[in-house]
Amino acid sequence: MKKLLLWLTALLAVVGLGIVAPGPASAATSYCGLEWGSLAKTAPGMSTASVTNVRTGQQPCFDRLVVDLNGPVKGYTVGYVPEIIQDGSGFRIPVYGNARLQITVNAPSYDSNGNLTYNPAAKAELSNVAGYQTFRQVVYAGSFEGSTSMGLGVRARLPFRVFTLDGPGSGSRLIVDVAHRW
Repeated sequence: MKKLLLWLTALLAVVGLGIVAPGPASAATSYCGLEWGSLAKTAPGMSTASVTNVRTGQQPCFDRLVVDLNGPVKGYTVGYVPEIIQDGSGFRIPVYGNARLQITVNAPSYDSNGNLTYNPAAKAELSNVAGYQTFRQVVYAGSFEGSTSMGLGVRARLPFRVFTLDGPGSGSRLIVDVAHRW
């Protein structure tokens, strides 16, 4: 009887260790079925397209920023920074939120003749994000030497993803999604 209890205890211990043993670590966080991270994301290349609009939206798992172009997106840099810096001047732009994403699209906000293709009326509020779960403010940081930048103030340093979509028509979009949580 003692041997049976000893074997049963050993078997339960082995099974118990298998249940509580941690799984393998991953480099990215999975949330809402998507892979997220908080490191800078870049794509090389300069576009001949121009920025035409910036807009935002809310989704169940993330807040979304969309930069519209009138041609293909060729390159971008998106990453967390201590401060949003204005293109050309180097001035600091104040932004609401506890963390800041600098978004630079390698495309100007003017055409080849120097005519503006995107000229926001309120550079300190490109989109009204009141009531958003993650976004706090979207600011225009300028267009200089073929690149257009904006700052995105967020609630905290949360994971984000960046990708591009073709369309509508011959245009394209740069998409920045910031997760509501880790």
